Amino acid sequence: MKKFTLSTSSRTELVDITSEVSSVVAQEGVKDGIVTVYCPHTTGGITINEGADPAVKRDILHVLNSIIPWDADYRHMEGNSPAHIKTLLTGSSVQVIVNGGRLQLGTWQRIFFCEYDGPRKRKVWVQVTQ
Repeated sequence: MKKFTLSTSSRTELVDITSEVSSVVAQEGVKDGIVTVYCPHTTGGITINEGADPAVKRDILHVLNSIIPWDADYRHMEGNSPAHIKTLLTGSSVQVIVNGGRLQLGTWQRIFFCEYDGPRKRKVWVQVTQ
C-alpha cells in the first residue's frame, strides 16, 4: 500500500487526484488488476466523476452544500456534522480496473478527493492488487 498527502484550501472542495493514483499504479508495476483508493477520514471522501468541465465540481458542491447546510440544528459537539453527512453520500473509497498498466476510467472520468471540513492536510491510501 502507498500513501500520499494533500492540502485543501476550502471548507468544501473536490481535488483531482487521478495523476497521483496513476503514479502509484506505475510505481507498483501492476499491469492488470484493481486499484483501491481510500480516504481514512470521516469528513472527507473519494469519488469518480467528470473532470473535464470545472463547472461540474462547482455544481456538485453547490447542491451538497444546499441540501446539507452548515447552519442546521446539529448535535455533534465538533460542529462538523454536515461534513460527516456529505461523506456518507460520496463514500470513503473507490475501485478502478487497471489494464495494461493504466487506469480504466471513462473519457471524462477523474478520481477526486472530496473535502467537506477544510482546509486541512489529508491522507489518501492506495492499494494496487493483481
